[in-house]
Amino acid sequence: MGAPFLPGLRLCRLFYAEAVRPLLARQYPGLRHAAARIGPGSEVLGFDTERSVDHDWGPRLTLFLSADDLARYAEPIATLLAERLPKEVGGWPTHFAPPTGRVRVPASTDGPVAHLVQVTELGRWCDARLGFDPRAGVETFDWLATPAQLLAEATGGAVFHDGVGELTALRARLRWYPDDVWRYLLACQWARIGQEEPFVGRAAEAGAEAGSRVVAARLVRDVMRLCLLLARRYAPYSKWLGSAFAGVEEAVTIAAALDEALTGDAAHRQAALCTAYEAAGAWQNRLGLAAPVDPSRRWFHDRPYPVIGADRFAAALLTSITDPGIAGLPPIGGIDQYVDSTPVLCRPELARALTAAAWRQDAS
Repeated sequence: MGAPFLPGLRLCRLFYAEAVRPLLARQYPGLRHAAARIGPGSEVLGFDTERSVDHDWGPRLTLFLSADDLARYAEPIATLLAERLPKEVGGWPTHFAPPTGRVRVPASTDGPVAHLVQVTELGRWCDARLGFDPRAGVETFDWLATPAQLLAEATGGAVFHDGVGELTALRARLRWYPDDVWRYLLACQWARIGQEEPFVGRAAEAGAEAGSRVVAARLVRDVMRLCLLLARRYAPYSKWLGSAFAGVEEAVTIAAALDEALTGDAAHRQAALCTAYEAAGAWQNRLGLAAPVDPSRRWFHDRPYPVIGADRFAAALLTSITDPGIAGLPPIGGIDQYVDSTPVLCRPELARALTAAAWRQDAS
């Protein structure tokens, strides 16, 4: 295509300003709408690179109309854009090929533009992407049944225009968890660490070096997700977890320790993990979310494996929760703290069904 790469959000903003908005203003003056690049896509999280252009990347956006206007204008707008969009914006084609393919890429065309402008209504978008409509309120169940990746997609990206203000208000409502939900998720993340922290040393002692490394890697992942929670950032799915974690300034010391845990021998592996735990524990103490907990390492009972006793941090957080509805929840956390299946985490209806089942099972 010959065009230099530029971050996808910049290209989408240019696409709206130079191509889509002028057409709407001429053909439908006064039409109230919102325009944004949110939802799935590496550019929404700010992680796109030159490699990203090979699938579903390019000048694209979502147009939000009222329910009445959607019924009246959705098809005419789609046709207008297909017939009158410029063929390129910022040097990148506005046409995507193949038109009905599962994976589409920008491509030149001499005919109508098969564009990636989604025309929808905010409630419909929320139902499809989140499984509920936050405009009606966000309950504890909604927070915990919605994978963090989906919340990151809804609150990330950029809004280019919001003539009604609904989209902006919705994103503000979803910006972060309520404090007691936050405490609960942190507690469950510490609990995950507590369930496996001595296993790194025990596996190594038994001569299972590969097993020790696997457990260490699992714990590194859990600490990274813990740090994102402490930093009030939604954790993305695995491909971008390291990129998101690298952007947390408060976690520089922790990152160095986690690198050592992944590369060091058995003794250094367990010690490095404890260095990371100690820093994360001190960080939580500074936030004042719960009673302070001594963040120093200790032996795992009478065995020679250094641990931090992560359950102590979980207990302090659970004790600090004042909402009785949250305090009485099963100690499993949000859906992506106990389910690691892409088909579930990408399908809100499945995530919500499994959350409901888990809560019913605990209540019984």
